[in-house]
Amino acid sequence: MPMDYEEFSRHVGKAGLTLKVFAELLCMNRVSISNLAKKGEVPVHLAVIAVLMGEMADKGYLVGCVRGNGL
Repeated sequence: MPMDYEEFSRHVGKAGLTLKVFAELLCMNRVSISNLAKKGEVPVHLAVIAVLMGEMADKGYLVGCVRGNGL
């Protein structure tokens, strides 16, 4: 079941990332991520990644991996 775009965006932010950086980490075009806002839904595979990254950030696991690399 797809996740709505607002919830997806919240999880990406919870991970301390912008949507641009999230797209870069996944080797995706930023515009592809932005276009999902028009649909209002995000595919399950991207939703899962965003949720996991948000949870990892909450637990302090992303500090050295993502945030410390200028992303």
